[in-house]
Parts: sequence; C-alpha cells; structure tokens
Amino acid sequence: MLIRSAATALALALVAVPAAMAQEAATEETTAVSVDDVVLGVEDAPLTIVEYASFTCGHCANFHANVFPDLKSEYIDTGKVRFIQRDVYFDQVGLWAGILARCGGDDKYYAVSDMLFDEQQKWLGGGSGDEIASNLRRIGLKAGMTEDQMTACWEDTATAEQLIANFQQNATTDQIEATPTFMIGGEKVMNAPWEELKGVIDTKLAEVEPAAAE
Repeated sequence: MLIRSAATALALALVAVPAAMAQEAATEETTAVSVDDVVLGVEDAPLTIVEYASFTCGHCANFHANVFPDLKSEYIDTGKVRFIQRDVYFDQVGLWAGILARCGGDDKYYAVSDMLFDEQQKWLGGGSGDEIASNLRRIGLKAGMTEDQMTACWEDTATAEQLIANFQQNATTDQIEATPTFMIGGEKVMNAPWEELKGVIDTKLAEVEPAAAE
C-alpha cells in the first residue's frame, strides 16, 4: 500500500473521534501512551529489523500471519534480531488502530497489534466510522483495557499529533513509500517471500556477528 502525503496524514490528528469512541460519562482515568519505538527481543541483539506497517494494510496482515511467526521463532526469540514495528498512518482509521495498540502500554503493544492484524477484515468491515470504532473498542476490551482508558487515549490529540510527526520523520528519513517495508541492518528491503527476507537477514547477520564477537 502506498503512503499518502505528509500533509494529509498530519490532518488526521485534528479530526474529532466518532461517537462510538466517546463516552458521555467519562471518568478522570488517563493513560500515558508511549510514542517511542517499542522493541521486541533483546536489546543487545546483533541485528535490528524495523518494519513499517499499517493496521489497514492487507499485505501487512498477510506478513504477520504467514511470515512473522518464522521471523520471531528463528531470529527474535533466539536473540539474533531486535525487532521494531513502526506504525504508518494512511487514514484516520489506521490512526485509531495505532493509538489503540499503544493504549495498553508498551507491554501490550505487540499483543494488541497481533489482534488488530488477525482480525483486520472483521474490524474494518464496519460500514461507518462509528461501527469501525465500536469494533476497535471490542478488541481493546478483549485486551484488558477499560472503556474510559480507550476513550482517554483516542481523545488525546497531542499524543496523536506526536505519533504522526514521528511517522513522518521516520518515513522520510528511511525513504519509505509503501507498506510493509523493512529496514534490515539499515538497508531498505521491500516486502518479499520469507525465504528472500531470510536470505537478507542471514547475510546481515554474517556481517555483524563477527564484529560483535571481537
């Protein structure tokens, strides 16, 4: 999926959330939403992989269903790769989903991300913004968030603007034009079958592991 212009993306933060995201009797409960990279795997892994992904991107959902499990079991869980997913916001709906993924804190980010990708067709199937928002709210409840917690996260315009600013800066720096796109050891790699990605990863590991052992 191709990335929209930065000006279009920035405007998303200024759009009011739909009624299904708001509550008339909201409490004072607030949630600190992290806007930094959330790392999966050990911090001192010899290789870092960054995935630029959108929660509304079908190719991204396919990657997480059919490729990511192999990447995780073979490289992340074994301490060879430090993985970072960076959200890309194509549209207002993608921004809502990205905020929800972060709403439960860093510890829940990848678990909620998995749920959003696994159930992408289902929650995106709503015919209106309110229906999609209600679908997202159900995912948040399954992840253990409260109604007021989600409302506070979605209504936090300052955090939404910061998330979009981070996305714009990172995507510009890495020259990201579509999702999913990967930065493997600093090299931009387009979406590809697992065996091709694995080949790039093994080549990069062969370059960095001898240096790490010195």
